[in-house]
Amino acid sequence: MARASSNKNALQVSNAKRALDQFKYEVARDMHLAIPDDHYWGGIPSAQCGAVGGQMVRKMIEMAEQNLAQPKAPRGRR
Repeated sequence: MARASSNKNALQVSNAKRALDQFKYEVARDMHLAIPDDHYWGGIPSAQCGAVGGQMVRKMIEMAEQNLAQPKAPRGRR
């Protein structure tokens, strides 16, 4: 029998939560969505929330590609 998996959505970097929240609001503003004053997203249609998440993923992939494309300086030995 398969073991219960841990939360698949758990952050890999523990202090990234604040940055991801800020990023979510930035993306929502870029998409011209009305951000609730109380920051409760329960009244936002799921299609709009999904669109925010999808745009976040696209932007994160773009950032990762740019990061990978930058030449890296050789690291010294430890």
